[in-house]
Amino acid sequence: MLWTVDPASPTPLFEQLATQVRRSIVDRTLVRGEKLPSAKELAASLEINLHTVLRAYQTLRDEGLIELRRGRGAVVIADDPGLVNLHLMADELLAEAGRLGLAHEHVVELLEGRRA
Repeated sequence: MLWTVDPASPTPLFEQLATQVRRSIVDRTLVRGEKLPSAKELAASLEINLHTVLRAYQTLRDEGLIELRRGRGAVVIADDPGLVNLHLMADELLAEAGRLGLAHEHVVELLEGRRA
């Protein structure tokens, strides 16, 4: 797994990392049961703060994509790459809306209007 982060990007580092893990699940580079690098190892290899990696892992845990096991690390538990892809598309939509200066509420209105 080769992940990188761009400190110059407006996207927070933890979110860049979480997005790369999501993409790895979508393209099946990462599969259910596979162990992720330890937060300490990943932080050292990317030259970022340990807490940044932990925040990315916690975000992925909260999304139900990985399980964090004390002393044993992070393990992929995602079953549906299609659903993970939908999360990625939503992230991209919100990021683009942010670049355009649109509030989340406006994006929701846009989506509601498309449902008809």
